[in-house]
Amino acid sequence: NSVDFAPVSEVILDENAITRFRQNYRIEFGTAGSNDPLYEAVSAGRKHQGMEHWLGFFHEKLESLFDYIPKATVMLDDQTQAMRLARWASIADQYDARKEALGAKGRLDSVYKPSSPELLYLDDAAFEGAISDRRVIQFSPNPQPPGPNVLDAEGRMGRNFSSERQQESISLFSALHDHIKALRRNNQVVIASWSHGARERLFGLIKDQGINDAVALDDLRTLPLGKGGLFLVLWPLDQGFIAPGFAVLSEQDILGDRLISKPRKKRKAENFINEINALSVGDLVVHVEHGVGRYNGLQTITALGAPHDCLSLEYADNARLYLPVENIELLSRYGHEEGLLDRLGSGAWQAKKARLKARIREIAEKLMRIAAERHLRHAPVLEAPDAMWEAFAARFPYQETDDQLSAIQDVISDLEAGRPMDRLVVGDVGFGKTEVAMRAAFVAALAGMQVAVICPTTLLARQHYRSFAERFRGFPINLRPLSRFVSVKEANDTRAGLSDGRIDICIGTHALLAKGISFKNLGLLIIDEEQHFGVIHKEHLKAMRAEVHVLTLTATPIPRTLQMSLTGVRDLSIIATPPIDRLAIRTYVSEFDPITLREALLRERYRGGQSFFVVPRISDLPDIEAFLTEQVPEVRYIIAHGQLAAGELDDRMNAFYDGKYDVLVATTIVESGLDIPTANTMIIHRADMFGLSQLYQIRGRVGRAKTRAYCFLTTKPRAPMTPQASRRLQLLATLDSLGAGFNLASHDLDQRGAGNLLGEEQSGHIKEVGFELYQSMLEETISKIRSGELQGLTDMDEQWAPSINLGVPVMIPETYVPDLDLRLGLYRRLSTLSRKVELEGFAAELIDRFGPIPREVTTLMAVVRIKSMCKMAGIAKLDAGPKGATVQFYKDNYANPAGLVDFITAHLGKARVKDNKIVVMFDWPSEHDRIKGAFALAKDLAQKARAPKNTDPKS
Repeated sequence: NSVDFAPVSEVILDENAITRFRQNYRIEFGTAGSNDPLYEAVSAGRKHQGMEHWLGFFHEKLESLFDYIPKATVMLDDQTQAMRLARWASIADQYDARKEALGAKGRLDSVYKPSSPELLYLDDAAFEGAISDRRVIQFSPNPQPPGPNVLDAEGRMGRNFSSERQQESISLFSALHDHIKALRRNNQVVIASWSHGARERLFGLIKDQGINDAVALDDLRTLPLGKGGLFLVLWPLDQGFIAPGFAVLSEQDILGDRLISKPRKKRKAENFINEINALSVGDLVVHVEHGVGRYNGLQTITALGAPHDCLSLEYADNARLYLPVENIELLSRYGHEEGLLDRLGSGAWQAKKARLKARIREIAEKLMRIAAERHLRHAPVLEAPDAMWEAFAARFPYQETDDQLSAIQDVISDLEAGRPMDRLVVGDVGFGKTEVAMRAAFVAALAGMQVAVICPTTLLARQHYRSFAERFRGFPINLRPLSRFVSVKEANDTRAGLSDGRIDICIGTHALLAKGISFKNLGLLIIDEEQHFGVIHKEHLKAMRAEVHVLTLTATPIPRTLQMSLTGVRDLSIIATPPIDRLAIRTYVSEFDPITLREALLRERYRGGQSFFVVPRISDLPDIEAFLTEQVPEVRYIIAHGQLAAGELDDRMNAFYDGKYDVLVATTIVESGLDIPTANTMIIHRADMFGLSQLYQIRGRVGRAKTRAYCFLTTKPRAPMTPQASRRLQLLATLDSLGAGFNLASHDLDQRGAGNLLGEEQSGHIKEVGFELYQSMLEETISKIRSGELQGLTDMDEQWAPSINLGVPVMIPETYVPDLDLRLGLYRRLSTLSRKVELEGFAAELIDRFGPIPREVTTLMAVVRIKSMCKMAGIAKLDAGPKGATVQFYKDNYANPAGLVDFITAHLGKARVKDNKIVVMFDWPSEHDRIKGAFALAKDLAQKARAPKNTDPKS
């Protein structure tokens, strides 16, 4: 039996609905004109995007929820009525504004005919009428005067242990023990946890306090009546409470904000890229052994009588290859360009790889030479006094994220190493890169060295100077700015101070690179957003790298910079964790619509915030000024662009920074580094004229506090965009997760390749094998040259993976993880794990996220462990059944032939060689026996493969 779900809609375009719509439309708006796409589409029986806005025109009457439950009790939360009235007022305002716009069409707007809000919503009278004959319960958090209809439920706020967490002299857990003991005298006590993992952690904590009778419950409804019990329940509750006979403590009451997570294992940059490069059906992929194919989705096949998830790959001439999911690491994405599919079984792919190996060897050696030269040079060892360092770090007003702490530690270690640092810190806008730079500058300045902070724009330089001055106040460090905002007299004094050593830290633009600037003892160069500097300035910076420590900060690294970091030419730190409580920016793409933008600007103003309105050209400013004057007269706005005199621009930016204006209308001068926490709405005019990285940087000017931020990417009404511009805007709209800047850079790597690394065009080589595989081969080669393993081209390892068939189910069932992209991501992560402790951690995560692990996933993880043993043993194929196993070695070669003889001798009568395979007879009737036996077999062969080989002493 099956059930078919067809697409549904609120509108069924039958003859009656179309006639009703046409009549109502003409009554409301008059006769439709010749250019009315909505009216034309519905009249022809076609659906039109957004037609739900006129839903009331299709039906005689729209039902509300009240019509479906006629006698139900209505419960109103504390704020329900106030929020309902405010929402209705907002809807009515928007309707009035749309009606006005119909009569006075502005030069930037698009046509939209609004239907009366009463057709779609219950107005105040209709709502009150709907609840008038019902029982209504109104909740209130505050005590009410006694009366016949007032009931006090006696619920009160629970206890929060924040003060105990902050005082080292008080034991949090002994205080918790005493509080639970007191509560249990008269109540059933519940501790609410967000996940299974958190519940297990709390179990352990209360057991340590001698409480051993706590009971785990998965469903609060099974809580027994009575008093004196202690129960740990899965319940996503932020705050606890006490009610008669019932007391609840939340996980956050006890342990604090759950967003402050325990330190995680440091992520490698290349693993981070693997995680964000998800596969979609139709993508071109590269199999290391078979070449370029097309990914056609996940498919479950039957192998030795058991279901096995495989990736279906299509090659030339419609040939198919099924890759087991546990070997997904053999695949890499080809990139966003189209390419020719390789032919399965032909030698063309291997020939391509062989040609590329020689080329990669040359590139790797050059990159190694650059890195080696840097490691051979000497730089001063920079260390800060411990007491002052602790005082400076304690001034940071936020909780550092794990990634931020890791980046700080990387930088401090580099400064203490005695060789020139060349580190790239990649972190999304507002993720705390500036704090990393400040701590590095503090160490260098206190060690007696000068620091230069170079920014691409005067606005960013001024912003950094303000931040540094505030942070360094009270320490014996002399800071100065240097840009066109500084007077000639001050600039001359700064130059003299740099030359004679009076100035410790100078923050400026490329003016710091001018010929007239000389430092007495420059020790650290901090470069913010290097991609915005010109070629000449970059060459100057490259020359400075030879002698001083260099720290580069960026949100969206250019592909060449990113690849140099991934290949080890420059060191890389990634800050991918958002600050605690930071919310992702909501991004919308639409044609310029005055009503929507008016509402967005006013909403921001009414919540006490500010807005940016960014245009691509100075010539666009008059149109926007006219729009604000005519359509949003309530806001105070100010205009800023690069052609203003330095003093005038500074005054205007300061006025906006100080909150004297609601809206800053500006060109792209706001692109880099402006940090105005109260600004949380961004409108980008003609967004199709900006580049992807540029849009991302501009959007990053908002959303830098705990308030939800909004970004509106507007385009010209009724004007088609180029496919590239449309793709850019849609991509930015989808990159709404926190920390998407690195994701953006990896999209650039896919789309453009890594650029001219070492001044040589690599795109031809990258097109042959795809960027990911190219990158992987380059990293492997560099690693082998470093370790001395690589002597000639033949020493370059082939990437391969064992094929394992045990007749057991190997899959993550769709019923366990329904989302396909998520399943693929889990398969990809699982394929990189090998150690038991890693797999146990992965299993714990699965339990927390998806619930108890099904049998198929347990066997999948067992196969992954067996696979790692097979790789160590050099086993290319392992097939096992109820009566034993067959083993085939990679390229029919075993690392230690003497060990293989020992193995066959030890299993005399059970093991034999047949057709270049080892056949071993065992009794493995059950799945459990097979998994356990196959692991033991692979482990035994792996240990014997590692045994020392007999070598000829003369050789």
